[in-house]
Formats: sequence, structure tokens, C-alpha cells
Amino acid sequence: MMSKFLQAAMLASLAIGCKPTTTDSNAETKTADDADDSDDASPMGLPPIAKLFTSGLDKPGPYEEPRHSEGYEDGMAHHLVLELSGSIAEVQSFDLMGGGEMGTPLRQLTDGLHKAAADENVKGLVVRAADASLDMATAEELRRHLIAFKGDGARSIKCHTESAANSVYYLLTACDEIVMAPLGGVTIPGPAATPIHVKGMLDKLGVEADFLHIGDFKGAAEPITREAPSPQMIETLEGLIVRSYETQLAGMQQGRGLDEAASKAAIDQAMAYGQGAVDAKLVDSIATWEDFLATTTGDTAWKKWRKDKSAMADFGALQRFLGLLPPERPSGPHVALVYAVGNVIDGKGGGTVGARQEIASRTLVATLRAMAKDDDIKAVVLRVSSGGGSALASEQIWQAMAEVKKHKPVVVSMGNVAASSGYYIAAGANKIFANANTITGSIGVVGGKIVMGNALESIGVKTYEVHRGERALMYSAMQPWTDSERELVRSSMEHVYEQFLAHVAAGRGMERDAVHKIAQGRVWTGTDAKANGLVDEIGGLDEALAEARTLAGVGDDAELEVYPGEPTIRDLITSFGQVQAGVGVGWQGAVRELAAVASPAHAQTVASLLSLVDQMRGTQIWAVNWVQPLR
Repeated sequence: MMSKFLQAAMLASLAIGCKPTTTDSNAETKTADDADDSDDASPMGLPPIAKLFTSGLDKPGPYEEPRHSEGYEDGMAHHLVLELSGSIAEVQSFDLMGGGEMGTPLRQLTDGLHKAAADENVKGLVVRAADASLDMATAEELRRHLIAFKGDGARSIKCHTESAANSVYYLLTACDEIVMAPLGGVTIPGPAATPIHVKGMLDKLGVEADFLHIGDFKGAAEPITREAPSPQMIETLEGLIVRSYETQLAGMQQGRGLDEAASKAAIDQAMAYGQGAVDAKLVDSIATWEDFLATTTGDTAWKKWRKDKSAMADFGALQRFLGLLPPERPSGPHVALVYAVGNVIDGKGGGTVGARQEIASRTLVATLRAMAKDDDIKAVVLRVSSGGGSALASEQIWQAMAEVKKHKPVVVSMGNVAASSGYYIAAGANKIFANANTITGSIGVVGGKIVMGNALESIGVKTYEVHRGERALMYSAMQPWTDSERELVRSSMEHVYEQFLAHVAAGRGMERDAVHKIAQGRVWTGTDAKANGLVDEIGGLDEALAEARTLAGVGDDAELEVYPGEPTIRDLITSFGQVQAGVGVGWQGAVRELAAVASPAHAQTVASLLSLVDQMRGTQIWAVNWVQPLR
């Protein structure tokens, strides 16, 4: 299927040569409802020839699934059909090599639920969960919105799934009814952390991971420096696992009416298929999607939920995609929502792509400082989803956050993970919100280098050195640190750690020693972080936005400006540059080859563990944490 970006590129010739539509900065933002499919409409000055081509691009083909039931018309009572598939992410991104967009933004879904709940014609929600993928914190946040949609019970939520695993099944426990496809299954073995330690393999290859850490719990480098997890790492992972497990149990008890014993038994059973899932009360019945939809909606019409705007149907959106029009911005007093997603890195990163896939210091600092000066922006909400990164970049972003805070309230909303650098940049906010399953804290520092000298020599690669200065080779990948070099690095890391503690203490109104007691690299769940004073409230992005409006003294109807905005052709071009740059083979490629020779089954694991090292190799000191995935 042709991607939106390729379609837009094909339409560029229709836009180039047409006089771009100008917008009045004081004009109200045009809503999706203002432009319909009527023949009389000419959205955003759409020329007839362009309209001719664009009008059919956004419609399903003759053999594609319909978007609404027969006889459906706008304004009639109906059920809304919501399809959950693919990754549910923080921001809209795309995979150039994969051919288009990837991931549905969480806020896009929650906004849709809000609007549906306010529409008196929507009588209920029908959810089709096919191959959805999301973490537990995101499931927790989206589940709250599903429950809110039901309101006082006037609207129902009926759900269909082909298969549901831990976090997806937890999300579906918000449904009034769960129906499973024939041969579908519920797979809820419970959460697990599976640290993979490759130090033994690296030893065999002659690769040495020379790392230091400040904080007993700062175990970021343990997979490559230790043969087994430290007691501190086991304690940390236990806390994360227990929180996720308790969340799953609570969902089953509240949503499915199971008691604690039955919920635990279902998790211990791990898998349930067909009638067995019905007998265990994990689902209500078995049916195909088509039969389920027909039975659920009955005589009531239905239509699929869709994103409000499409670059294919809205010529103005197409012009903005091509850079012929500036991004849409609210007029008058409003709140800014800034996404900080990915590793925190030095410099500009990938331009606007960097704002979607990484937290580049120069990109985000420039954005925050501009927002500090913008009198129309009355508050800033920073949505953080990051496991860490460069300490230098984190400090620069912290300073920019402090500048914003001088002029207006700053509220932080934490997504799945806001740890280490992710917490560093959040610490100074007026208020911090986290979900119960958010991974946060990890106030500590780790740094080091991968030493390749012996490994390269083992395959016949000789290296030589010419230098001036006693420590000129300090960051050479050919040899480990000397004792004096190691102490110098440790001293600089301790300086970063003390600065980290000072920022947290000032931002959270705590004493330095009190912060140190709960810091030391320790990772906390959102629930535990609140108990320890690291966050203020358990809640999601909507709660953070409501608090920002309250602190700013603006009404609930104050508009929202989102950064980064809709993807543009600039994103596509810079993304292509990133792909090109990533094709080259460097020292990580050599390690991958060595790993493949040593153990083909673990080659990908070694490459994954070293990928972050590759990204951070230009950074001497890190405030980074490699959070173990929960499965």
C-alpha cells in the first residue's frame, strides 16, 4: 500500500505553482468539522484539479473494509468502532525503510475518546484489538480514558480481540464485554524481567567494558560488566515486576469480576484458548469480528473512528506537509505541550526528526527558550518518555526549563519511563505527574568505554599510537583506563551526581541527603516515586494539562499547541539522511561480527546492548539507565 508520504510527494506538483493559502495569525484555527466531503467545499482554496485528485485518495477501495455501516449518515445515532493495532506511541513517527508511519499517538486516541463521549449521537464504543502493542503504563493511562468514556453507564464498550497478552488484556478489562475470535487466545503469564548478561562472551572475544557508576543501584552497564545481576538490580526489578503484577490483578478483579485467587490462577495458567477462556471468565464468548460487530450494533448504525485531519483530504494540511505553509498555531492565550521522547543526546540530533525519536539538547533548548519568551503561551507541559542519556545535554535542558519556569508554570507528565536523564530534565517542574507503572528515578551516573584492542588483535588487526600528553589516549577504544585516569573519570562523575542531587533537592523541596537516600541510581515505579516525593500525583497527560491550565489561570477551553507538530517533508528528508548515515560500518559492526562468530544465537543481543554505547560514544559522562524490558 502506498504510504501517505509517497502520496503527498506525488501531489507536490499540484501544490507547486499554486499560490499558497495565507493564514491570519489572529484567525481561528479551522477544525476538521469545518471541511467536509461536499462538492461545494473548496478546503483551503483547493484548486479544482487538485481537488479532483485528492478527493478519492482517502476513500477505501472496492475490496477494502467499509468505514461505516450501510445507510449511515452524519448526525444519526451510531456506535463508534475503534481499531487498536500496531504500536501505541507518544508521538507520530515513521519508518522510512518500512515505508511510512509507525505507531498511533496515545493522545490521538484519548482525544478521540473525549470527543466521542461529548457526542450525543455516539451510543457506544466497539473496540477491535488486533495486534496492538503497548507498555503497561500506556495501557494504564488509556484504560482510564476508556472507563471515563462510559461515564455514568450511558455508553457501553464492547471489545473483540484475536489475541491479547499482558498489557493488552489489562487494557481490555475496561470493556463491558470481551469477545474472542475463533482460535484466538488470552496469554497472560505475568510480567517478567529477563536481564541478559554477555560479559562472559565479551571476555572470550577479548572485548572489555571499562565502566564506572555513581550510585549502588546504577546498574546500566551491568549486562556487559557483570556475569550476573547485582543484588541491587534484583531488588529494583522486583519492585517493577510486583507493581505490574498488582496492576494486572486489579484490572481482572475490577473489570472481570474475578476474585484474587481466580485472577492469580489465571495468570499462573498463563494461556487460555476457546471455551477454556470463556470458562475462566477471561472473555465472554467466541465469535468472528464480523458476527460480533453485527450482533453488537444490531439495528444501530456504526462508523469507524478516524483521525480528524488527513493530508490527503485537506489541501491545507498537504501544503503544510510540503512546507508551503507554516505550522498551525493557536491564536491568543494557550498551553504548549512539548514531547521529549527517546535518548537525551548532545547537539541537534536529526533536526525535527530528533524531536520525535530522540531528545536533542540544541533542538529542545531552542524550543523551550522560545516558548519562555512567547507571551501567548501561558504554561508548558513537558511529556517525558526517556530512559536517559547525556548529562551535559540534560543540564542544558534543565537550564532551559528553569528559564521557562521564570515566566510561566511548567508541568511534567511522565509516560512509560522517565528515568535518569529523563528525570533530570523533569526535576525542576512546578508539578510532576506519573502513572502508577511509570519507571522513573534512577538518579545516578554511569560512564565508560568499550575496549576493543585485544579483540581486534585476536583477528589480526594491529593498532599503533602517536600522541602528546600524558592522557591523550584516555578515551581510546584500544586500551582500558589507567588507575589515575579512572579516578579522574570517577571524580567528574561524582561532580555530575552532586549537581543532579542539587537539582532534585531544589525542585522537590528536599534536603540533599534525603535525595541521596532514594537516589543512587535506584529505579522506582510511579507509585513508589510518589511515596518518596519524586512525583506529585499519579495521573496521565490529561491530568497534567488540567493542572497546567489551573496554574496558568486559563480556562479549560484554552487551546493547545503541540510540539513537534504534524510530520512534514522535512522530517522525511532528514530521516533519509539518518538512514544513510546509519548504513556505515564502524566499531560496533566489528563487535557484531565477532559476536556472530562466538555465538550466532546471541549476536543480536550483543548488538542491542552496544547500540546505546554507539549512540553515546561521543559523550564522556552519562546520566543514563538501560531499563530492562518487562515481558
